[in-house]
Amino acid sequence: MSADERVTIFTDGSCLGNPGPGGWCALLRLGETTRELSGGMSATTNNRMELRAVIEALSALKRRCAVDLYTDSTYIKDAVTKNWLQGWRKNGWKTAAKKPVKNQDLWRALIPLLAAHEVAFHWVRGHAGHPENERCDLLARTQAAKPGLPPDIPEAERC
Repeated sequence: MSADERVTIFTDGSCLGNPGPGGWCALLRLGETTRELSGGMSATTNNRMELRAVIEALSALKRRCAVDLYTDSTYIKDAVTKNWLQGWRKNGWKTAAKKPVKNQDLWRALIPLLAAHEVAFHWVRGHAGHPENERCDLLARTQAAKPGLPPDIPEAERC
């Protein structure tokens, strides 16, 4: 894939209270084409919405892509780039402190998506005037404020 065929993705998650109602947004860009995705859930956390944004963005890609993914979440960026995710899997989904890894359902959903694409993670400072990050933040907050959001039930807890 040439440099002009790289997909650029910006993501953000928001939570009105933590936990509380939350929203996520992903902005995907290929050349001059931009697509915005967003959604929300009740009784969730900011980290879950940050993860959901990345999962939804990568899930929207129709074929293997080279991706530059911009996030203001050091939680996600560090988990992938500092190999925390690999360590958690190796240690039976336990942290270095031997506690269960939070958001396992979403991390497990993200793993095959990371394998399916060539993803380079980039951190951007949130709420610092970065146009795409500000747009994602606005859409995520808008989703979080919608009434009647579906509950965010981790897969392991579903009937």
